[in-house]
Amino acid sequence: MANKVIKSAGPSWRPYRFPPLTSTLTRAPGGSEPRDAAELQRAIADGFHEGVERGYQEGLAQGQEAGRREGLEQGREEGRHQGLEEGRAQGAQEFAAIGDQLSRMIAEFERYQSEVEHTRREELLELVRKVAEQVIRVELTLHPTQLLSLAEEALAAMPGKQEDVRILLNPEECARIKDLAPEKAEDWRLVPQEGMALGECRVVTASAEADVGCQQRLDSCMQALSGHVTGEDEGEHA
Repeated sequence: MANKVIKSAGPSWRPYRFPPLTSTLTRAPGGSEPRDAAELQRAIADGFHEGVERGYQEGLAQGQEAGRREGLEQGREEGRHQGLEEGRAQGAQEFAAIGDQLSRMIAEFERYQSEVEHTRREELLELVRKVAEQVIRVELTLHPTQLLSLAEEALAAMPGKQEDVRILLNPEECARIKDLAPEKAEDWRLVPQEGMALGECRVVTASAEADVGCQQRLDSCMQALSGHVTGEDEGEHA
């Protein structure tokens, strides 16, 4: 398509010049007063920077608050975990200390119980000895000739020939036997021996000698009884 050229009809045409941007006027957003473009640019820039600064401060405050909350929660959790571990360790230590103390108390109680039991058994054995001695003394007082029966048993078990047999007795018991059983006293050579205790009797032959006194027999019985009681005591604590 062909372009048309408009020609001027007269001198009524003149050139138009655009004003510089710095001199261009505009109105404020409120609408009443015109504002320079540079000032508007500065206002926009100031508003932008102010918005950035405000956003930065708000973001910083929010970040600090979030960080503070997160740090507080993390610190609380770490503190709870650390406190729990320390509590467990302290509890285990205290439990071990109490266990050691209880073990020492049990050992001390068992030792005390063993001592009491041992003392009780010893006292019982001593009581048996005293009662036995009293019974023997009364029995020999009533029947002193029983010493001759013990002498007969010992003589039958003694080795060698039964020659020159002598029976050594306490002088008091020797006299009592001669008074109560003179016929038996004649069958034996009764020899009063100074220093011998009541109930003691010693059989002497030409080749041997035997102690058949009541004290020796009692000591033998008490030794066997003590060994039996002590054996039971050790068995209970084994």
